[in-house]
Amino acid sequence: MGRVSREQAQENRRRIVETASRLFREQGTQVSVADLMKAAGLTHGGFYKQFAAKEALIDEATTHAFEELAQRHTAALDRHAGHPEAAQQAFIDAYLSVDHRDDAADGCPVAGLASDMARESGVPEAHRVYTEGVIAFADWLATDDQDGLTRLCTLLGALVLARATKDFPLSEEILATARTALTPTS
Repeated sequence: MGRVSREQAQENRRRIVETASRLFREQGTQVSVADLMKAAGLTHGGFYKQFAAKEALIDEATTHAFEELAQRHTAALDRHAGHPEAAQQAFIDAYLSVDHRDDAADGCPVAGLASDMARESGVPEAHRVYTEGVIAFADWLATDDQDGLTRLCTLLGALVLARATKDFPLSEEILATARTALTPTS
C-alpha cells in the first residue's frame, strides 16, 4: 500500500480527533484505540502514525471539545446580538433539554469529561485545557445578578443527574427544575 498524502494524513488526524472527542464525551477516555479507529473508519495501525500515545489524543480531543463549546457560546451571542442575557438563557434552555441530555457525544465537554478528568493522571495537558474550559464557561455564564460558577454547577449537576435517571420521569423534572432556577425573574 502506498503512502498517504500530507493532505490525507491531516484529514485522517482531524477525523480521529473529532471521533475521539465524541466518543470520549459519550463513553469516556477508556475507549480502546481499536474501537476508536474503527469508529473513525481507519485502521488500528494508522493511529500510531498520528499520535505517539493515547494521552496525546486525549489532549487534542479535549481541546477540540472545548473549542466546539466556545463556538457554541459565540454562536449564541451572534444569534442574540446585543442581548447577552438572552443568549445565555437560550443556551441554558438548550443545555437543559432532553435532546442535550440524550446526546452526550455532541454535548458539553464539562459534563462528558468530568469523571475521566478526575480519574486520569497521565494527561496534564488535558487537565489544563479542561480547567481553563470550566473557567471560561463559568465566566460566560456570569451575570450581574448570578455568579457564573454557581450557574455552571447547577447546569452540570442537573445534566449529570438527568442523564443518570433518563428512563424515569424524574429526569425531565430535574431539567425543568434547573431551568426554573436559572431563569431570571423579572
